[in-house]
Amino acid sequence: MTNPSSLPSHAKALNDRIQQTICAEVAEITDVVVCGGGPAGIAAALSAARQGARTTLLEAQGCIGGVWTSGSLSLILDSDNKEGIMKEILENLRLCGGMGVTESGKRSNIYDAEKMKFLLEQMASDAGIHIRLHTRIVSAETNPDRRLTHVVTESKSGREAWRAKIFIDATGDGDLGAQAGCSFSMGRPENGQTQPMSLMAMLTGLPPQSVQKYCLGGTDSSPREKLKELLAKQGVTPSYGAPTLLHVNGQSFALMANHEYGYNSIRAEDLTRATLHARREINQIVDALRRSGPPWEKVHLVSTANHIGVREARRIRGRYRVSRDDLVEGRVHNNPICTATYWADVHSTDPNSGKTYGSEGTEVKPYQIPLEAAIAADVDGLMMAGRCISGDFIAHSSYRVTGNAVEMGENVGKIAALAAKTNRLPHEVILPGSESFDTKAS
Repeated sequence: MTNPSSLPSHAKALNDRIQQTICAEVAEITDVVVCGGGPAGIAAALSAARQGARTTLLEAQGCIGGVWTSGSLSLILDSDNKEGIMKEILENLRLCGGMGVTESGKRSNIYDAEKMKFLLEQMASDAGIHIRLHTRIVSAETNPDRRLTHVVTESKSGREAWRAKIFIDATGDGDLGAQAGCSFSMGRPENGQTQPMSLMAMLTGLPPQSVQKYCLGGTDSSPREKLKELLAKQGVTPSYGAPTLLHVNGQSFALMANHEYGYNSIRAEDLTRATLHARREINQIVDALRRSGPPWEKVHLVSTANHIGVREARRIRGRYRVSRDDLVEGRVHNNPICTATYWADVHSTDPNSGKTYGSEGTEVKPYQIPLEAAIAADVDGLMMAGRCISGDFIAHSSYRVTGNAVEMGENVGKIAALAAKTNRLPHEVILPGSESFDTKAS
């Protein structure tokens, strides 16, 4: 990383201007800054650093991993068809005992969030990534040519600016793109309704063998219905019509049983109200389980997630927009950054029309996401990875899951590193009409 005090005169003048206009010290000058350390962000940072780019990862929470860790998600979707970093993470988790096993002894993609935290930190350290936790993006600076030059953060260290050649928005919510002035879409096109948020909970005190029929991947073909029926006997109807119990390991279980409808995930007041409402409901559900008697009488709520799980926020406008047509036609591209196979998983946006999920008539074929969907259209030097890439409401419901986020992040990180090292913009790295995307470029 470059010390701002050792810059040539023209660069020092730019830093001085930044300090005067935004009242922030330039903390660091580097090649690639990744904003958001969730599945897409850590993959992008690992990829960029492994390509030899000086890479900084900025994360608002106290750990990297995003919804995997701060969100206690406990399940990785659309990952079995992935190579690269996703496969590496799964294999490392299995080696350290961080992956679950089904009742039949088969491997599952249920994982231990604490082991995930430590594993990702080790991988980042080995790659030489500069991690800054507890640091939130609050604004962005562009030059007169609409080139993104700095992101501005606030933390215990005060207000700081971070300068890089290429920036990656992996915040999930599109925070950096919005701060940089990019246009975006959010929710259904007709009314703006978004998929509901859910707060995960971790439970213990349950005998694994006795509750397997209630667990996803357990001994029964309809565990969600059985769990819902059990709660109904205690007079409780969860806001999520398909309550899900996951056996993580030992006596550790994860529970997703709530839908927070009508809240805006990019408003702090709404996030607060949704979180408080969800935590109240989770406690009521756990109390109802305990009243059910054996084998639930000793169930204990260990924790609720540090951050409520957000399914949908901003989708930043890119140079290509992934659409429902991409999914149903199984479109392929010359420069794919991800091959997605997950179905169109639309959680009900209106509790009056159902409280579960469905595909809304979309039959998905395996499809590719092109690089252009991850390059911002309104600002140069900005890429996206994860659920904030450019796409429509239906397409987003498929590509938003974390197995896809990792593959996107890995390939976006490679392009960002190549662009930074060759002093080009991301859209200049792959020439128009190119027949392939060389993800091994260095």
